[in-house]
Amino acid sequence: MIRILAACLGIAAGMAQGQTLDFPSNASLQEEVIRPADSYLLPLGIWDQGAMPAQTVEGRVIQQAWRIAAPSLTTLQLVRPLREQLRNDRYQIIFECQTEACGGFDFRFAVETLPPPDMRINIGDFRFLAAERVGQDGPEYLTLFISRTAEAGFVQITHVGPESDTALPIAQAESAPLRAFGAVPDAALSEQLDQAGRAVLADLSFETGSAQLAQGDYPSLRALADYLAKTPSRTVALVGHTDSSGALETNIALSKRRAASVLERLVSDYGADRARLEAEGMGYLAPLASNLTEAGRTANRRVEVIVTSTQE
Repeated sequence: MIRILAACLGIAAGMAQGQTLDFPSNASLQEEVIRPADSYLLPLGIWDQGAMPAQTVEGRVIQQAWRIAAPSLTTLQLVRPLREQLRNDRYQIIFECQTEACGGFDFRFAVETLPPPDMRINIGDFRFLAAERVGQDGPEYLTLFISRTAEAGFVQITHVGPESDTALPIAQAESAPLRAFGAVPDAALSEQLDQAGRAVLADLSFETGSAQLAQGDYPSLRALADYLAKTPSRTVALVGHTDSSGALETNIALSKRRAASVLERLVSDYGADRARLEAEGMGYLAPLASNLTEAGRTANRRVEVIVTSTQE
């Protein structure tokens, strides 16, 4: 696990708590920059009309670039457990965006980042998150810039906190390696369907607490629509899955509604034939990973596509 430990903050008089983020052991530190007393331009909104809302914050600035050696990861798989951990450590998420919704090219180059090859940012697929919390020594800020290539995921952490001569180490890599659950590394969706008869649509993003598929272009849905167009004898089922939080009946209903939302998007945006699609929900009955860890719960919240008939 990579534990990112910020300067201790007081919970009550005489008590302190370190902030921790858990990353996998197949993440390696590529670059670290420490500025004991400096300023950082903290992004607070999207790039719009030639400008990006931002605030200058001051303190001890630490920036690290981490590479996670695993193909087929999505930026959502990378950011979701980190976001939850920050919230658990009393951080408030003050700004979050994804790719074009951030402002695309302009936003990416308006944000301070470490240079490649240590930190690689795919202009067409990145996420940004800014968070803040206040302790007895004052405010501290943390941002995540997350992107991926075909071979690996990349995470840049920028932390700004009180100046201290006894600051704890920022990161360690100790936990189990992270892989793209349910995906064959480097295998196209069509190959997975032909060889295994199923595939996880790993790039889907649902609005928080909702069954509605978030707006955006999804390469997995485009690939599935193309696959169906090239194999007119086949039908498929979209099957939603959840983690184990909550009642089974509630989760089955939620997972089916999410699958139905994906079906509607396939038809409306990608031209798939509705007659060859069905939507079902399994709730938490078919996990891919342990529900005892956040990474496992993230992997279990998914929509799969399953070949149901070849009509051959």
